Amino acid sequence: MIQPALQEDAFLDDVGTVAKASSPESFHVWWLGQSGYLLHWRGVWVLLDPYLSDSLTRKYAATDKPHTRLTARVVAPERLGFVSIVTSSHNHTDHLDPETLRPLVAANPLLRLVGPEANRATLRERSGLPDEQIFGLDAPPVAGSPAEFPGAGTSWVSLDQITFHAVPAAHEDLARDSAGRHIYLGFIVRFGPWTIYHSGDTVGYPGMVERLRPWKPDLALLPINGRGPERRVAGNLWGREAAALAAGIGARVVIPGHYEMFEFNTATPAEFISTCQALGQSYQVLRAGERWTFPLKSLL
Repeated sequence: MIQPALQEDAFLDDVGTVAKASSPESFHVWWLGQSGYLLHWRGVWVLLDPYLSDSLTRKYAATDKPHTRLTARVVAPERLGFVSIVTSSHNHTDHLDPETLRPLVAANPLLRLVGPEANRATLRERSGLPDEQIFGLDAPPVAGSPAEFPGAGTSWVSLDQITFHAVPAAHEDLARDSAGRHIYLGFIVRFGPWTIYHSGDTVGYPGMVERLRPWKPDLALLPINGRGPERRVAGNLWGREAAALAAGIGARVVIPGHYEMFEFNTATPAEFISTCQALGQSYQVLRAGERWTFPLKSLL
């Protein structure tokens, strides 16, 4: 099994060091495995799509699609008693896991959950949170539009000086519910002078680059595990596509995710790395549990 760069006590020690000494001019991101990231900026802690349990391994143990874990868990969710916001880009369990969310809520009773309005019932059921702590969004028809949608939340919400803008995700298509609301989202996360694009699970779709480029993300967090019959799951970007998307939207740095969690659904970052290098796209490959701090002096 792959061991995280930092795990449990060592991981929390690193978190504590950042909390005490972090510069207000920087932000920090830890990869938690799959599409999960911990974000810190000016004392605010955000979890993006965390999966911190073995619920899928147990669920599929006796099936023809076993979710055999490749990488050990970085940290138990109940130990993250300092998080104020968590996101879920869609309802798949590795992005909306009750065995992660319930202990997290117990440790943080005032936790706010941001996710697709189309998935509100599932967000409520799996997290145990009341509706007033769930912020449902839908992607606007035009990039950056603050339009409201009938029967839904807005396309953006600001919590603790961090603003979340919904953008469409295609996993593998731009699926909507019966009310026309997106069931798969990505998030533009803006705070201070910084912008992060967390894509959730997605493939490319027409107009994607044009929609995202105006945001000028400092950091893009993109999946690289690909798609196809051999994956036996809904698909994502291949490594070469993630690198090209990052370059196309003008991301200053891109970090790959959604690999090295399950044996049947992983990829090597080699293609991602070689394509980034060919395109002149700045990138960073993290081990699970590893921290990355922005800005890097080389980018200033």
